[in-house]
Amino acid sequence: MKFRNMLLLAAGVAAASGTFAQQAQPKPETLIKWRQSAYQVLAWNGARIKANVEGQYNKDEVVRAANSTAAIANSGLGALFAPGTEQGKGWHDTTVKPELFKDPKKVGELAGNFVREANELAKVAATGDQAAVKAQFGNLGKTCKACHDEFKNKD
Repeated sequence: MKFRNMLLLAAGVAAASGTFAQQAQPKPETLIKWRQSAYQVLAWNGARIKANVEGQYNKDEVVRAANSTAAIANSGLGALFAPGTEQGKGWHDTTVKPELFKDPKKVGELAGNFVREANELAKVAATGDQAAVKAQFGNLGKTCKACHDEFKNKD
């Protein structure tokens, strides 16, 4: 009798989990909004770093921006490029090229480069060396440009 109750409970949990997973799947428009928002936060942090390496340097400001950038880079941004988001509107029309969804190997390579360089920027920022941060920020920018050149429609 106990075994039967355990099976019923397991079946109920599995059914509820499946229902929850179906309900929790965001709409493509929501994923596009989140994607656009994440990249706006990356742009904001990039602007903060750029202002510091080109002007008066504030180590704490750079560390915060670099750590935020690394956190976003490591957050699983790829999930925001789910099938169904190759076109549509979030806050505005998506600018992603449909080719991004057809070449996962290339996308993975570019994303891996971005994550690696963002993590390195956070490490370099912690040293407080303005010249080293500027150089590493340039390396990170190259990874952004590589992806944009390949997979982003020009505005």
